[in-house]
Amino acid sequence: MFTEIRDITAFSKQEILALRIADNQQHFIETTSQCLAEAERDRHFTPLGLYKDNSAIGFAMYGVFPHDDQSQRIWLDRYLIDERYQKQGLGKYFLQQLIHYLTIKFNCAHIYLSVYDNNAVAIRLYQQFGFTFNGERDDKGEKVMVLEVCRHDNH
Repeated sequence: MFTEIRDITAFSKQEILALRIADNQQHFIETTSQCLAEAERDRHFTPLGLYKDNSAIGFAMYGVFPHDDQSQRIWLDRYLIDERYQKQGLGKYFLQQLIHYLTIKFNCAHIYLSVYDNNAVAIRLYQQFGFTFNGERDDKGEKVMVLEVCRHDNH
């Protein structure tokens, strides 16, 4: 299985816009169209396409936000696998790939995400990878989870 995390280009935008989630997941995440529009308006966000054997099967968007005077937070802000590719282990597979991607790209010690209280499937998935609730809520009222990751310091 050949997989890739790719930047979204004008060429790949239509296949990303064609991704769909299951009806029972609709209220948990914005559409890819809404996500791409938000990334256009707010340059803190970077959208990514998730590919298996050269076909777009998922979408993710990360954000880099200042946290206090000295630091920034790396957020895995959106994450979805198209409904046609769910229940094949790809959600777990690409979550691991995204954690690795963000850790290497930013040499970060923590990755943040937020989730609705009633999104039990996502919460279980994130907990399997070591994300824990930190007691915060985001500006939409979602609970914040954080993953402590190993840094790749050069010493």
